[in-house]
Amino acid sequence: MKISSKGVRVPLAALSGLLAGFAALAVAELVSAAVRPEAGPVIAVGGAAIDRTPPALKDWAIRHFGTNDKLVLELGILAVLALLALILGVIALRYRRAGAAGVLVFGVVGALAATGRADSTSATDALPSVIGAVIAAGVLYVLIGRLAVRAEPSSAVPAPVDDPDAVTTAEEPGWDRRGFVVAATAAAAASAGAGLLGRSLNGSRGQGAVTSRGRIILPRPASPAAPIPAGAVLHTPGISPFVTPNADFYRVDTALVVPKVDATTWHLKIHGEGVGNPLTVTFQDLLKRRLIERDITLTCVSNEVGGPYVGNARWIGVPLADLLKEAGVKSPSRGGPADQLVARSVDGMTIGSPVEDVMDGRDAMLAIGMNGQPLPFEHGFPVRMVVPGLYGYVSACKWIQDLELTTFDAYDSYWVKRSWSRKAPIKTESRIDTPKPFARPKAGTVMIAGVAWAQHRGIDRVEVRVDDDGPWMRADLAAEDTTDTWRQWSFPWKATSGPHTLTVRATDRTGQVQTEKRAQTIPDGASGWHSVVVTVD
Repeated sequence: MKISSKGVRVPLAALSGLLAGFAALAVAELVSAAVRPEAGPVIAVGGAAIDRTPPALKDWAIRHFGTNDKLVLELGILAVLALLALILGVIALRYRRAGAAGVLVFGVVGALAATGRADSTSATDALPSVIGAVIAAGVLYVLIGRLAVRAEPSSAVPAPVDDPDAVTTAEEPGWDRRGFVVAATAAAAASAGAGLLGRSLNGSRGQGAVTSRGRIILPRPASPAAPIPAGAVLHTPGISPFVTPNADFYRVDTALVVPKVDATTWHLKIHGEGVGNPLTVTFQDLLKRRLIERDITLTCVSNEVGGPYVGNARWIGVPLADLLKEAGVKSPSRGGPADQLVARSVDGMTIGSPVEDVMDGRDAMLAIGMNGQPLPFEHGFPVRMVVPGLYGYVSACKWIQDLELTTFDAYDSYWVKRSWSRKAPIKTESRIDTPKPFARPKAGTVMIAGVAWAQHRGIDRVEVRVDDDGPWMRADLAAEDTTDTWRQWSFPWKATSGPHTLTVRATDRTGQVQTEKRAQTIPDGASGWHSVVVTVD
C-alpha cells in the first residue's frame, strides 16, 4: 500500500527541526570561541537554571548525582532542546515562518541568560545565542521549503481493476526529495564542522592557563607542615585514606565550565570598608610572600550524615590575615567596621566569610598548592581560599579574583540569598567507612572503622554502638595530626550471626557530643548519627 506524501514529510519536518537545533548549538559553539566559552547557550541557560533552582532541589541533585550533577543538567537541557526542535520542525511544515520565528525566540532566551550571568561583563555574551538562532532559523526555513509540495500534481497512474488496495486516483503533488537530501546533508556537515572547530578553539583558549600551571614550581614554605604522626594513619582495609588524593577530592560548585585562568595575568584586589591601603597582588607576588603549609580537612555543607563530601589535603598558601592587616583591615573585635569578607570568583560566585574568624589566628589562607602540586583547575587554580572550621560555602572560594570588606547587614552572598545561613561553623560529625551498608561479614572479629571531624576544635572521642539497645563502646582513635584535620578511628567488633545496626558518634575537644537529632543540610549543615546495617553470616 502506498504511503502518503504527508506521512513521509512529517517525520522529515521533525528531522529538519533537529538539524536546525544542531546548527544553532554548533554555530553558537564557534561564536563563543570568539567571545568566551561561558557565553554558549547551553552553559548560559544551565547557569541560569542553577541560579534559579530551589535550594532543596539543588541539594537533592548533589546528593544523588554528586560531581555528575552538572553533566546531568547539561544532558537534560540538550534533551529538552531536542524535543522542542522536533516540535518546531513539525509546526514549520504547516506554518513555515512561525516555526523559524520559534527558533529565534529560543535565541533570545539564550542571549538573556548569557548577559544576565553574574560574570557577564559585555553585551557580546548574547552573540553566540543570537547568531546561532539566526542560522538555525535559516536552516529550518530552507529545509521546510524543500518539503513543500509542488503546485502541479504528477500524472495519475491507472490502477488494475482487480487490485482492491491500488490507488485509483492521481498521486499527491510531489516535493523536492533530492533537494531536501542535499540541503539536509549540507546542513549536518556544515554544523558538525562548525561545532568541531568551535570546540577546538575553545579548548585552545585555556592553553595559556595550562602552560602557566605547568611552569609553576611551588616555593618551600617558610612555615612547613609538621610530618604526619605515624599513628595518625590506620591501614584498615576500606577506611578513607588520611590524605585525600587530588583526583579523589570532592568537587561541589556551580561552574558548568571549569574556569581556566592564566596565572601570569591573574591578580587579586583587596578593597572595601575599613581598608586603609587597598591592595592588588599578582600570582608572582604571592610566590614571594611568606608561605605556610597546613593539613586541613574541608567539608561541604551539602554533605549528608555519612556522606562523601569531605576530604583532607595538605595546602600551601599565603596567610590571609597577613594580607588583610597589610591592607589596614581590623577585625570587628578590634574595632574594624567590616564583619564580612566577600570573595568573588571569576565565574561570578560570591562567598561571604566572617572577618573575625578569618583573623582570629586560625590558618586561613589564599592557597596556591594542594598536596604538593599547584592547585588543580577543578579545585580553584591559580588561587583559592581555605578557612579551617567553616563549611566551604562561607569560606572556600575557588578561582578567586576579588576580596571586598563589607558587613553582613549590607550584603548577602550567593548562597545566603538562597536560604543558607550567613555563618556556618562545621558541625562535629563521624562516619563509618567499613563495613559498608548491607555488607555480609563473617562471624568473628570484624573491624569497624571510619573518620571523624570537628575542624578547628578537634576530635576527643569516638564511640560505636552495636544495635539500638547496645552500650556505647569507645573506639580506638588514631593519633591527631592537628585540630583542623579529621581523625581515623577503629573498633574490633566480635560479630555474631544475624542482622545488626552499627552506629557511631564523636565528641569534640570542647566536650560537645555529636547530636543524635537529625537535621537536613539546609540551612547550616546536616547533623545526626551515622548508622549502617549489616548481616553477619
